[in-house]
Amino acid sequence: MLKRYHAQLKRPMVIIQPGEYYVTKEDEVIATVLGSCISVCVKDELHNIGGMNHFMLPGDFRVEDVFNSNSARYGMYAMEMILGDILKLGGDRQKLTAKVFGGGHVLNVATSKNSVPAANIQFVKAYLSMEGIQVIKSDVGGYHGRKVLYLPQLGKVYVKHLVPDDDSKLAERERQYQKHLARETKEESVTIF
Repeated sequence: MLKRYHAQLKRPMVIIQPGEYYVTKEDEVIATVLGSCISVCVKDELHNIGGMNHFMLPGDFRVEDVFNSNSARYGMYAMEMILGDILKLGGDRQKLTAKVFGGGHVLNVATSKNSVPAANIQFVKAYLSMEGIQVIKSDVGGYHGRKVLYLPQLGKVYVKHLVPDDDSKLAERERQYQKHLARETKEESVTIF
């Protein structure tokens, strides 16, 4: 996480990367850039608590490491962490709403219902429906990345669709992150005793 000041919005800003999330009661901006990843902006309107996550993989519910991993790179873990932190700050599960962004096909591979972006979109829709959290705004899919700024105190989200040049840079970052995840997963599978 990086902390900066957003001069235009006149607020402190927290920038989250893939596998991170942030929850706050303060008047802050939470920002990220998405390609095939998903970010969910969650808010408890009554208690004015909100947060955003950024996950790259939905996870396979049959694979043991999704539940054992402490990484918000998996949708399941990312969602559980953000909801848990909102509740710890005094939030009410019954008052939560969500705004969902991302899942763009930016890696120039054939699109299919089994692709990472499509799987991310399917996962987040199913998860939020199962948890009874109303989705009040959604901008998912397509063939472009997105820059997302979330102001939890106001409940506002600003989304900018990226131009092709930005998309190619984002696609390269995603490829590098996928390689990193593959190495990390191999390291996690080694048990030392």
